[in-house]
Amino acid sequence: MTRPVRVHFEGAVFHVYNRLARGERVFDQAAEAQRFVELLQEVTQRDGLAIFAWCLLGNHYHLAAQVGRVPLERPIRSLQQRTTRGVNARQRVFGPLWQGRYKAKLVDSQRYLDQLLIYIHLNPVVAGLVEDPVEYRWSGHRDLLGLSAPPIVDVDSVLRLFGKTRRAARNSYIQQLNGAMDAEWIGAAPGQLPWWRLGRPKKEDGDDPETAYREKMSRVQGGVVDRPTLDVDEFIAHGSEALGVPLVEIQSRLRGEAVVRARETLAIVGVERYGLRCVDLAKIMNKSPDSLTKAIARASRRRLKNPEYSGELDSLDEAVAKSGWGLMNDGKA
Repeated sequence: MTRPVRVHFEGAVFHVYNRLARGERVFDQAAEAQRFVELLQEVTQRDGLAIFAWCLLGNHYHLAAQVGRVPLERPIRSLQQRTTRGVNARQRVFGPLWQGRYKAKLVDSQRYLDQLLIYIHLNPVVAGLVEDPVEYRWSGHRDLLGLSAPPIVDVDSVLRLFGKTRRAARNSYIQQLNGAMDAEWIGAAPGQLPWWRLGRPKKEDGDDPETAYREKMSRVQGGVVDRPTLDVDEFIAHGSEALGVPLVEIQSRLRGEAVVRARETLAIVGVERYGLRCVDLAKIMNKSPDSLTKAIARASRRRLKNPEYSGELDSLDEAVAKSGWGLMNDGKA
């Protein structure tokens, strides 16, 4: 049976959850918990994932995450795979560390988002680990109170949900936190939570639910890119033209800085934002899949270190989308 396709659009907020297999409580060890948190911070920065809340317990984690232009699957898969490799190597064992694919549920209303943040940050209290969430180290609650540096949580975005000033927002957040302990959902398993029940976001005014939700919840700078569906040939044609680097140079053995950078940029945008396969991109670019995988890794590192490069990726994304839609519209005329 094929897996259901993940819903993805820029600005979408998800409750992400997974639990360890093998009956393990790996993250009871402070060193392992610290490694997980460092990886979480790295992949979120690399892929532009905004964290609204997070909590790591001995055998599971919760995130409230807003995706940007990179689909949720990339940072979460990277987080789990790298955690698995590290833990298995240190314990000298083999096999899966997690119970399976991570669980992700679209949060389709402001009320549910507020509840989700409270639910995640009260997890250590409900579990009986602490009486006050501020006492728990592995949580975004301390981020919101300004007690962690650097924070993982996108503090400004979250506080804007609770008030107009930081002081008022923090007071409102604490009040909601304190008032939630008696809520029937606060200790529920993820599948029993109000926002986790089956179903897609409700239609509003007859609109497609994803469109309505995108307009309501998106906080992506510069708006949302509406991408056409392109095959690999179309993407490369539009992309190389937008970059001003001829396809023959992309396909050549030239190693000049501009050509290498163009290959890396095309590869990462094609894979992350247009859902193209690395093997197909490699074929049309006349490269091996392994070399293109390394090119994508270099582009990811550059994006993490250089904010200007993130702008280059966004610009290429927008240019390809614009020209791709133009071609499709011309074909309908």
